[in-house]
Amino acid sequence: MKRIVCLLFALLLAFTGCKAAESTYQQITQQEAKAMMDTQEVIVLDVREQDEFDAGHIPGAVLLPVGTITQDAAAAVIPGLDSTVLVYCRSGNRSKKAAQALADLGYTSIYEFGGISTWPYEVE
Repeated sequence: MKRIVCLLFALLLAFTGCKAAESTYQQITQQEAKAMMDTQEVIVLDVREQDEFDAGHIPGAVLLPVGTITQDAAAAVIPGLDSTVLVYCRSGNRSKKAAQALADLGYTSIYEFGGISTWPYEVE
């Protein structure tokens, strides 16, 4: 009996110790995002659709629609898993989904800053 209890305890420790850390992203303000754009090397990621991007986007932004995010598609526009990525959409809903999808793919420096509809800075 003592052996079974020890075995069960060891299994319990093994399984709880193997739980993976939850991948996540950070939400920041648009002012913080702009400061990062001005002072660091970042990738500004627009996750809207092509027609929305064509109608206006943040200067230097690259397009990766939220519905197309896969490991390969992300790797095509984000050079490394530790690249600093600033994610936005129109209102902030799709950018949250996209930021989480990127974190789930293993990207470690993801920042979501809402939508272009309230962006107070330059748009092209």
